[in-house]
Amino acid sequence: NKIAALLAKKLGKGLAYTYYPDSQGYIRNTLNAFRCDIVMGIAQGVDIVQTTNPYYRTSYVLVTKKDSDLASVQSFADPKLKGKRLGVTAGSAPASYLALHDLIAKAKSYPLFIDTRFSAPANDMLNDLRAGKIDAAILWGPLGGYLAKKSPVPLNVQPMVKDTGGPQLVYRICMGVRHSDQNWKRTLNKLIAANSTEINDILRSYGVPLLDEHDAPITR
Repeated sequence: NKIAALLAKKLGKGLAYTYYPDSQGYIRNTLNAFRCDIVMGIAQGVDIVQTTNPYYRTSYVLVTKKDSDLASVQSFADPKLKGKRLGVTAGSAPASYLALHDLIAKAKSYPLFIDTRFSAPANDMLNDLRAGKIDAAILWGPLGGYLAKKSPVPLNVQPMVKDTGGPQLVYRICMGVRHSDQNWKRTLNKLIAANSTEINDILRSYGVPLLDEHDAPITR
């Protein structure tokens, strides 16, 4: 929303939000129904929309306590994870790697499809981490980074960037517009390029782990 406000200010336009559950029919009932003109975050390559140029790159992360011996882990193949209790979202890409490396038996699963008015499994996962019920939490980077930044207990957020042979864990994130809105896409691409520093500052202020094209953290 902060990035949307920045772009609206640069364009000299008003700003309004449309909210809809992240579920089947999301694009059909929002963007394609003309209830809004842009989806602020969507992975590059998702062809249900026309995507802008990427405005950041991030990954799934391993969240641990600061003093954990798992804090430096960057791959699900790391032997340090053997025998550990890992929190993971059911049906997510990281769950496939836990199965691949025989880590699923002691894992604790949290639901993927939920009604966010009544359930917050990512918060539950980090509460379990702080309580010692799990040894590490595996979350989508922007969500894990944001919640870790707000945590009353210091937590470490480590991007998982060393795995191959399974589902994609690192993504370029774009804005999505209707396929017919070519001029709107070009306008947004210009705004993204001209305001990249401010956009990165906003993302970092919310704890989003940013990666360059070599998977190295962008810290400034």
